[in-house]
Amino acid sequence: MRRLLAVASAIVFVDSMLYSALTPLLPRYAEDFELSKAGAGALVGAYAAGALAGGLPGGVAAARFGPRAAAVAGLVLVGAASVAFGLAGSSWMLGGARFAQGVGSALSWAGALSWLVAAAPRGRRGELLGSALGVAIVGAMLGPVLGAIAEVAGDAPTFAAVAGLAGALALIALQMPGASSERASLRTLGAALRGRRLLGGLWLVALPSLLFGLLAVLVPLELAALGWGAVAIGAIWLAAAGIEAAMNPLLGRFVDRRGRLVPVRAALVASVGVSIALAWAGSAAAVAALVLAAALAYGAMFTPGMSIISDGAERAGVAQAIAFGAMNAAWAVGNLVGPAAGGATADAFGDGTAYVAAAALCAATFVAVSRYRRLVPHAPRAPGSRAEPA
Repeated sequence: MRRLLAVASAIVFVDSMLYSALTPLLPRYAEDFELSKAGAGALVGAYAAGALAGGLPGGVAAARFGPRAAAVAGLVLVGAASVAFGLAGSSWMLGGARFAQGVGSALSWAGALSWLVAAAPRGRRGELLGSALGVAIVGAMLGPVLGAIAEVAGDAPTFAAVAGLAGALALIALQMPGASSERASLRTLGAALRGRRLLGGLWLVALPSLLFGLLAVLVPLELAALGWGAVAIGAIWLAAAGIEAAMNPLLGRFVDRRGRLVPVRAALVASVGVSIALAWAGSAAAVAALVLAAALAYGAMFTPGMSIISDGAERAGVAQAIAFGAMNAAWAVGNLVGPAAGGATADAFGDGTAYVAAAALCAATFVAVSRYRRLVPHAPRAPGSRAEPA
């Protein structure tokens, strides 16, 4: 189990690192290829668009051909797309390579996580998923470092090295025992979503993705207007990611012992407070402190949400791989809608209105969770635990 956890964590680490590697390179690409802000935004969103396009197909492939095969295929696609990204000579090639990276990421995430769940004792799913997610967040933290290396060493050799790492991981995965294939039926997924149990877990992945996407647009611009430079802004995001990375393995163990709803409720209440406070924050120090608080509040939804997705899929007879493919799509929707809708709302009505709208979403989710608590699965009660009854 430890070796599988290490491999699954390494897979999502590479994907997350590639996702955030664009950040320090974007100004150069915008200048070299004469990109407008809309063009730069399209390039940033290409990865999430690929993850959205590949989400359900990736889950179906992982179910039909087995999680290991899907993880390996995803790594191969990510590696090939990384080489193409390093050699790209136009904005269209860059965007196409980023899109392909997103598709490969959706495939490898669905394979890695369903492989991990298939081998995990049911009472440890939250812990193992939280551990893998924590490593993925570390990858997202180091992505800008990879971009900075590419700025110095060159795009082609840097991203070729990433492709080599993906290939090495694929070879390691091929040497490990695979999990059995599952029945690949999207019809059962549709029925499960109508029952709201699985849908609730997917929303708890999409919502924090949307909230973080909103922060990614509004906070840097606000801090820059208040006199902060790029290094200081980057340090805040690095600290926030560090908080998330440390929190999720602990949160995973908590949900295994106490159930899924306790941290979800707490996270939603805290998210309402943080979002409203951001609407009224008037100093750079206050905004920076609230970003760190948001890392705790918003980020605390991911691990319970992933655990609910896994439990809900099992109860509804949905293949785990398809459920995690749907999770990739939910994450992508949040990452596409959050920045776009948040930015448009802020342009039209001000940042405060965008943050209040985010708080309203969290409040509505809290009401829904409280109203439909019996529809949300909980972890099985472990000896000595005080998990909530279902």
